[in-house]
Amino acid sequence: MASENPPAPRLLPLLLRALWALAGVAVLAAGSATLLSAQVGVDPFTAANIGASSHLGLDLGLYQLMVNIVLLVPVVIWGRSYIGLGTVINMVMTGFFVQWFAALLEPHVPDVPGHVLQAVLFVVGILLFTAGASAYMTAGIGTSPYDAIAPIVVEHSGLRYRAVRVAQDLLFVALALVLAGPVGVGTVMTAFFTGPLIDFFNEKVNKPLLHKVLPDPVASTPGAA
Repeated sequence: MASENPPAPRLLPLLLRALWALAGVAVLAAGSATLLSAQVGVDPFTAANIGASSHLGLDLGLYQLMVNIVLLVPVVIWGRSYIGLGTVINMVMTGFFVQWFAALLEPHVPDVPGHVLQAVLFVVGILLFTAGASAYMTAGIGTSPYDAIAPIVVEHSGLRYRAVRVAQDLLFVALALVLAGPVGVGTVMTAFFTGPLIDFFNEKVNKPLLHKVLPDPVASTPGAA
């Protein structure tokens, strides 16, 4: 009769990885909100989405969800293995998390922050953003459509991940400029540093830490590699 009971020992590891991914998305969004509060420009994807959502009169969370649904189409066609529970978590929650964290930070950051405060907020913001992105990706249960694009291109072209990610981010910087999104020196610097910093957090922090916390593997997502 044991065969009538569905095997469930992997349910707990999957749940823990989902919580890891959710925490990563929250940290990522906190970093994006920190960059926004610094008024130095946010990450390219968020900058483009803020610009477009402002023109359309939509909340950032709702608009970003719509964009992710559109970006999901090529991922389904060329990189279905990147789709999982983490994909849904990122698609649905990131934009709303950015809104919530920005609202929390607003009362504590001056309307016109000084240069020193801007520099501090930028460093904190980009570190949080890339550490969070790395965390949810190394959870191995799915990658956001935006973050899946670069690994898919790498798989089909043989190009280096860092170069592809930088090119992708610069493309969205240009789109954000056209849409009058919050682009600044921080946006451009984020475009250049996101790929290398995600690589660093993957190899030096999140992969080793996740292996210690949860050594039992779940079918990993290629985007976490």
